[in-house]
Amino acid sequence: MMNVGFVGVGAMGNHMAGHCIKSGKFKDVYAYDLSKAAVNAMVKKGAKASGSLKHLGSVCDVIIIMVGYDDQVRQVVSDLAKSKPKKGTVLVITATSHPDMILEAAAIAKTGGLKVVDAPVCFGLGGAKNGTLASMVGGSKADVKKATPVIECYSRAVHHLGALGCGEIGKTVNNMLHWVHSLANQEVLLLAKCYGIDTQKMRETLLQAPGRNGTLEEWDGTRFTWHEKDMDIAMDLAQARDLPLPLFGQVDQLIKFSHWKQIKELLYSKTISFLGRKLKAAPPGKSTR
Repeated sequence: MMNVGFVGVGAMGNHMAGHCIKSGKFKDVYAYDLSKAAVNAMVKKGAKASGSLKHLGSVCDVIIIMVGYDDQVRQVVSDLAKSKPKKGTVLVITATSHPDMILEAAAIAKTGGLKVVDAPVCFGLGGAKNGTLASMVGGSKADVKKATPVIECYSRAVHHLGALGCGEIGKTVNNMLHWVHSLANQEVLLLAKCYGIDTQKMRETLLQAPGRNGTLEEWDGTRFTWHEKDMDIAMDLAQARDLPLPLFGQVDQLIKFSHWKQIKELLYSKTISFLGRKLKAAPPGKSTR
């Protein structure tokens, strides 16, 4: 039986690790985090504490890296590679990262005899809690096969999209659709609101119409947190292939003006405002000018 390690057992990682523990498929599940409280919470769930990345690398066959930023991923991989780890251990990078960084991380990992799989996740905190994340995966067939039993514990589906880095491409494409839907949902609901239609009723109606989208289903919980990072990656990838994306060029700019408070106001306030304009509602045939 394999030993599994988690680097990062915060908001997302603690649930993902918890599903691995509950599965009973592994000898031990180890937790490492800069927060001792987070590690102690995992120990109460049945995990074993790992006091250092060196220890984690020496005992684990698959290590899930659940940290937020490229620099953090790079540092974790570098520290593991330098720690004389167990040869052949597969590092699973779950953050939304640039594919170039994944390739860089793999080169660093190789110096320590480690393998890398990129497997960013979709469906956020709710998916982590319920074990219904979708994992977009890139890597060699052998490495993905070794990591899949772990990834399956917290995922509704494991989508192997191709070579190393392709998981991040898949996640980026998904993110692009999410953010374009976020902007579109906002504008169409604003238009309905300007004509006196209740926005929640309009939203519920659209969810039963061809214009429905996954982002609209979770509209109340949409948070504009990673939008600029996501679009930066998307536009850089397009530029690297000389691919014009005129629609997403606009999305890249417009998303910078978006904030979750606008969604709250749109759904739960009588106020109508957008891009600095204060607007009034009136039924068809009536003027607000």
